Order: sequence, then structure tokens, then C-alpha cells
Amino acid sequence: VQLQASGGGLVQAGGSLRLSCVASGDTFSNYVMGWFRQAPGKERDVVAGIKWSNVSTYYQDSVKGRFTISRDNAKNTVYLQMNSLKPEDTGVYYCAADRVAPYGNRWTSNGMDYWGKGTQVTVSS
Repeated sequence: VQLQASGGGLVQAGGSLRLSCVASGDTFSNYVMGWFRQAPGKERDVVAGIKWSNVSTYYQDSVKGRFTISRDNAKNTVYLQMNSLKPEDTGVYYCAADRVAPYGNRWTSNGMDYWGKGTQVTVSS
């Protein structure tokens, strides 16, 4: 499966952005999807994950209540709605896919087989 993320940009603290990731090349509903973030000088960490439907989701503690992950299987797209953005949310955001759900709901970059190119999100203070 190929993934194409978009929607990043520069926003002031407190603002909102919506990231989109369109999948192609395979049946989208067969994949669990994740959004990962890599800040300068830091490792790539999970922000949010979603299983094959919109029922089961996962969020990093720092984004709970501010970010919402969702998917539209008819449009082969996963979204990340980001509200109340903070400067520490700055980084390159990547969408990722895998056929197998992470064991124990532990979403890690090593557990995802397919990656799109990142989209830069910059939050100014």
C-alpha cells in the first residue's frame, strides 16, 4: 500500500489543523493506521492509532482531548484533527499502515510496515 499525507503547515498556538492520508494500491480497510510524529532531534513516536474501523483508537497521553483520529474506508483516507495546538506539537507527521494490529495496543514505529512521506507541522508560540 502507498500512503500520501497532506495538510501540514504553520499555525499559531491554540489553532487547528487537519491532516489527511490517502492510501492506494491495496484494500484500505485491511490495514490499521497510525499517525506518528518526529520532532527535531527526537525519535519518531506514535501520536494516534486506529484499527480497521472507527471503533478502536489509541492516543498518546499528550494529545488526548485535543487530537482525533478517524478513517473513511470508502475514501481510503485516515485523518488527524488537531485542535488546541501547542509549540511542542511541532514536528514532521507521518502516516503509517500495517495489516496486523499492535500487540497489547502498543503502537510503535517498528510495528508499522508501510510509511508515507511526512508533512511538516509547525506551531508558533
